[in-house]
Amino acid sequence: MKKIIAALASLLLLLTVSACGTDAGAGNTGEQETIKIKGTNGTVSVPRHPKRIVVLDYGVLDSLDKLGASGHIVGLSRQNVPAYLKQYDSDKYANLGNLKEVDLEKINSLEPDLIISSNRLTDLNEKFEKIAPTLQLTVDEKNYLDSFKENTLELAKIVGKTSKAKAEIKKIDQKIADLKARVPEDQKTLTIIANEGKASAFGSGSRYGLINDLFGFTSVDSHIEASPHGQSISTEYISKKNPDYLFVVDRSAVVTQKPSAKQVIENDLVKRTSAYKNKHIVLLNPEVWYFSGGGIESLNIMIDEVAGAVK
Repeated sequence: MKKIIAALASLLLLLTVSACGTDAGAGNTGEQETIKIKGTNGTVSVPRHPKRIVVLDYGVLDSLDKLGASGHIVGLSRQNVPAYLKQYDSDKYANLGNLKEVDLEKINSLEPDLIISSNRLTDLNEKFEKIAPTLQLTVDEKNYLDSFKENTLELAKIVGKTSKAKAEIKKIDQKIADLKARVPEDQKTLTIIANEGKASAFGSGSRYGLINDLFGFTSVDSHIEASPHGQSISTEYISKKNPDYLFVVDRSAVVTQKPSAKQVIENDLVKRTSAYKNKHIVLLNPEVWYFSGGGIESLNIMIDEVAGAVK
């Protein structure tokens, strides 16, 4: 009888241990669940609710922050962090380099389960993929708003914040509609980058084409080359086109810390323009427009800055 009881006790213990093991396994499986996400670099299988994220794109960083989903970030490119994201320029996060050069060994040492790359680091994606699943969410400049929405919702899927993302998108849609309703139809614009005293223009379908394509301003020149670095122009060109609004991104101010917008603006030829005479020259925040963009917060800032020019 004692042998039977002992045997039953052993069997019960074995079943209990087995059950516990099964529960633990189910939990691990849940933690390792993957989902397919559509990114700029194709469809990628990434972990749902990743625990260790490396973020190399400030637009994605600001979206994660706005969604309340930045708690699992372990490293980022801290050398050029925009002021509106200054809380991430902290030793709490590994400093992985700058926007164009990152430390692969340091990234590997962090043992990330997701790396979010950027358009400036596309050539390194294959190397990133050897470390962890790699996703790139770059906004399509020719289809800015739809692309932004798709990227935001894909990112939200990963971190379980879809409802929050939809709410933020709805707010942005309304802000854009309000801005477009106020844009003067008879006023033409020119958007330029100032770099070391020289200027490059951006028009429809380009890096800063959203000012025309999304916000509703009419460009002074419908034939501006849609180049990544803009179309090189002279102050004579600016004077001849005579924009009513001149939007300026001072690249030098954030890259070399030597502002050069004044060299372009305070020019006798530029002073002849309607934009100069009517104080419609708008200096845009270069940290947002040059370093960031494509995120929930950065798009909000962009809308607000442009809206401020047409009050």
